[in-house]
Amino acid sequence: MVSEYEIKKQICDIGKRIYNRNMVAANDGNISVKISDNEFLCTPTGVSKGFMTPEYICKVDAKGNVIQANGKFKPSSEIKMHMRVYEKRPDVKAVVHAHPSFATSFAIAGIPLTQPIMPEAVIALGCVPIAEYGTPSTEEIPDAVEKYLPYFDAVLLANHGALTYSDSLLAAYHKMESVEFYAELLYKSKQLGTPIEFNKEQIEKLYEIRRKMGLPGKHPANLCPNQKKGEMSCHGCGGNCKGESKSSCNCESESLVAEITKKVMEQLKK
Repeated sequence: MVSEYEIKKQICDIGKRIYNRNMVAANDGNISVKISDNEFLCTPTGVSKGFMTPEYICKVDAKGNVIQANGKFKPSSEIKMHMRVYEKRPDVKAVVHAHPSFATSFAIAGIPLTQPIMPEAVIALGCVPIAEYGTPSTEEIPDAVEKYLPYFDAVLLANHGALTYSDSLLAAYHKMESVEFYAELLYKSKQLGTPIEFNKEQIEKLYEIRRKMGLPGKHPANLCPNQKKGEMSCHGCGGNCKGESKSSCNCESESLVAEITKKVMEQLKK
């Protein structure tokens, strides 16, 4: 059993990683880890994630109330968002929120990360939708994020940043790295021309690899209503699928791709 102190050290290490990789600036970002049904460790507000030590880390309950905090340290003002993730996703043990520059640029431009352009992103992430804008530290962001939680393991936050979560702190952090790398490649490939996407058969093969690997989390390879019916899974619906029915799933992504391309080109011309 890993001690609370060791988990606090891990949180500090991940904080240094996101800071050193320019995924946050100044005191931005926050990290949390679930240690029991009603106990969570989280980063404090107003502190650079690159310079934390274990005594900085706070402990809160499932409502975000402080259980333990040293001196002037207080839990992140975004703790409500973290608690909503834990509430709606019992499988999640850690949450990472950061402002990686490429992914956040897509969030600001209103462009979801849905184009299937590299195997690792298709297998590990599936799609990364954008949750509607909400005022930081209020219930607006948790409310906006909630509808995406049952279907995705990473979400862009409109005009704000990115949110990733998984069954361990390292896995949640790796998802943040993957989101940013995917966004960077998509941005650069659009500058060079039109990204060449996988076709439906290629996507289904990648989905089958994921299923055989037994990867945890939520992903269209397992949740798409088409896949549940024994048909080909969709990709690129930008969250319109939401596991409801085939009619609500925009499996033909050409119109979405055209819209995304148009928005990116408009941004590049500015």
